[in-house]
Amino acid sequence: MSRTFSSEVDTGSRKENASKQESRAPFRFHRNGKGPRLPQIALLPDGKRLHLQDGPIDLVIEAKGRDADVSAAYQAAAEHFTGLLDELCAELVELRGAADPQRCVLKGVVARRMHAAVAPFAAGCFITPMAAVAGSVAEEILGAMLEAAALDRAYVNNGGDIALHLFDGEQFTVGLMDRPDGHGVMRTVTVDSDMPVRGFATSGLHGRSFSLGIADAVTVLARTASQADAAATVIANAVDLPNHPAILRVPASELQPDSDLGARLVTRDVGPLAEHEIEQALETGAARARDLLTSGLIEGAALRLLGETRLVGATGIGAPASHAFQARTTEYMLQA
Repeated sequence: MSRTFSSEVDTGSRKENASKQESRAPFRFHRNGKGPRLPQIALLPDGKRLHLQDGPIDLVIEAKGRDADVSAAYQAAAEHFTGLLDELCAELVELRGAADPQRCVLKGVVARRMHAAVAPFAAGCFITPMAAVAGSVAEEILGAMLEAAALDRAYVNNGGDIALHLFDGEQFTVGLMDRPDGHGVMRTVTVDSDMPVRGFATSGLHGRSFSLGIADAVTVLARTASQADAAATVIANAVDLPNHPAILRVPASELQPDSDLGARLVTRDVGPLAEHEIEQALETGAARARDLLTSGLIEGAALRLLGETRLVGATGIGAPASHAFQARTTEYMLQA
């Protein structure tokens, strides 16, 4: 699962997501028989955003449109969300195994989306479908909302991995943070409806999941949230200085016995690094990001390590013409 520290501007934080005591139910909800329990479903205190939580899945949702359409979209999101975690858990063993780039044995819609997102990377490195779980869940819920109602704008934020819908003329601004315990927005990205970006995800050292690399945060813009999620994991793992004595690594299984990474070494701490070492690690990750940009798997990326930032997407060396909008995206990314 990716670590993400992206937080959309003016839409609240994970802390707000947890303030369930102040939340209120937005509508009457009936069990639909999908699972043995109901998730927590409530509007956040602002009365505009819907909060859905079940186990490790924690979503903040906002829709813009006619009141009736927003209500229908929220109802659809809640109904579709119920039982989703159980469906994933039913295939958890397979989801935690290395993805086969040529064959998918998974049955669930979300599980298959997870596999499709990581399959382009599976031939070249170890990656499991779990690397795309957060983005895939966000994408699934947004899809259910759009099937139920015509919306001007909507997003589903799954711990920072965001699936986005923009109708003509709409735009969305995301604030980037390199640490979840940091204060303030590091940079912003604004996406217009004429851009192909519809997904954001961040992976790195300080999130909920383990990382093989040393990046504080790698935020990826892609055409879907599931693609962004998988790519952020791959690029963040590439930001690295193998065998460097200042980097503490331990087997993932020692920290979490059921980790999908098994005995692979994950980063726990990064000590002082020289300026040229920071540049070296960032360039390795940026090179991977440029490859993905050229192949059309991402639409842009921001890499952060120890206060230094590298952006990919402005020049897009070798990138296809469809990435011409990247100059405008990067201009926004440079805004403090």
